[in-house]
Amino acid sequence: MTLAKSLADQGFSTRAKVEANLGTPQLVEHALRNGEGILAKGGPLVVDTGKHTGRSAKDKYIVRDAQTADSVAWGKVNLPMGPEHFAALKEDFLAALADKETLYVADLFGGSQPEHRVNVRVINELAWHNLFIRTLLVRPTRAELEDFTPEYTIIDLPSFRADPARHGCRSETVIAVNFTEKLILIGGTQYAGEMKKSVFGVLNYLLPAKGVMPMHCSANVGPDGRTAVFFGLSGTGKTTLSADASRTLIGDDEHGWSDTAVFNFEGGCYAKMIRLSAEAEPEIYATTQRFGTVLENVVVDPETREIDFDDNSKTENTRGAYPLEFIPNTSAENLGPVPSNVVMLTADAFGVLPPIARLTPDQAMYHFLSGYTAKVAGTEMGVTEPEATFSTCFGAPFMPRHPSVYGNLLKERIAAGGVSCWLVNTGWTGGMYGTGTRMPIKATRALLNAALDGSLNDAEFRRDRHFGFEVPVSVPQLEALGIDQSILDPRTTWADGEAYDEAARKLVQLFVDNFAQFADHVDEGVRKAAPQAA
Repeated sequence: MTLAKSLADQGFSTRAKVEANLGTPQLVEHALRNGEGILAKGGPLVVDTGKHTGRSAKDKYIVRDAQTADSVAWGKVNLPMGPEHFAALKEDFLAALADKETLYVADLFGGSQPEHRVNVRVINELAWHNLFIRTLLVRPTRAELEDFTPEYTIIDLPSFRADPARHGCRSETVIAVNFTEKLILIGGTQYAGEMKKSVFGVLNYLLPAKGVMPMHCSANVGPDGRTAVFFGLSGTGKTTLSADASRTLIGDDEHGWSDTAVFNFEGGCYAKMIRLSAEAEPEIYATTQRFGTVLENVVVDPETREIDFDDNSKTENTRGAYPLEFIPNTSAENLGPVPSNVVMLTADAFGVLPPIARLTPDQAMYHFLSGYTAKVAGTEMGVTEPEATFSTCFGAPFMPRHPSVYGNLLKERIAAGGVSCWLVNTGWTGGMYGTGTRMPIKATRALLNAALDGSLNDAEFRRDRHFGFEVPVSVPQLEALGIDQSILDPRTTWADGEAYDEAARKLVQLFVDNFAQFADHVDEGVRKAAPQAA
């Protein structure tokens, strides 16, 4: 298909044959012809990403110029690159682009709500990369492509090698974002997720200025038409709990909250595949048996082409990219009404937090900025007890602006919409990891369903003496499942109440120490929402 706006129109000169806006079958054919991957049993395209099997966070930069100097929260996450270094990098990228024999170009949308989406052009040297990003972003109609003008452009050349001295970077790998020129350059890595997360970062920068809240979350809609969003770091159950057959899935990872809707930034899903099974996650497993899915770094039998999802010899971060419509009961419009419920998921390996708690808007902002979960003991040598992890806004690596910008937006939207907010612990009960047990999934689902259908609001609540949030005293849905109501009060589930108090005081202090970085950027109400050592 001919591009509505050519590469030459953008100032990009190349002798390459430009393959523009190809469909899935054609891109798979090109990938196979180029030797970029193989087909596994069932039809998915299987590829390897080489030495980079995940994001290169330390190699990502934002150009620091007049536009971004005061609007980006510079630090360990948002690393600056000078305009002069970017100019040299761009010059060398365009020289490499000019010398390619074939380029794949996809014109796509970042965002499903028309008034808030961004037109993104992606230029790739690999066919499977073009298929990946076409799968993950929102695909325009043919009519929309005929009048498509790129706003942001991504050039992704894995064969490019950056020069730290010339380009002002750390290594041969570079991801450089220039908000002024609306250009993103990715080189030295075959990990396709860099493209997806770059678009997320762009929307995270642009949308707050329009009063739209960008979120690293999943979202679904109940049969009553009420939307719920689920924040949570890896291992907390974000994908599992939002993929409820009785509710319509909007998306599993990145969304915006506007005045009128929650809308998916994407048109596909990018799921972890390690130890995937048909029994535990049948919907996701089914996507791995379909043509059009892209599987990264999974191990395939060379003769039978059977996939071994338990084999982590290449990486623990095996991934699958597939269109959203491959999952049953998904939103055709990729959006839903504004949220009625906000759920923050944590896997508390200290065994301190209750299975569910109701939050005020101030408490919701506090916990959103904290972004808490915990790693279990034994994951690293010498680690003998749980280790707290705090990731601001449940997505710190992708937030260009100061965290308080996102926190204040969330608080304002919660207060204005009368949204119910919940903290759900999918971690441990009856003691910390190693002593207690994992929170029963049937208890989590029962409590979550009661919260989302509104019935939990009718329960009697107590105020937690450490964290100050409200915790239900008894819930009929638990009794119906034969689950002891004592699970709602973590202290009573521990054999030693004093040991619980000690663990709680330690966790409270970890929260307080972490939140000190935000104290000057939030109002008094949020500061008072901090937990107190009892």
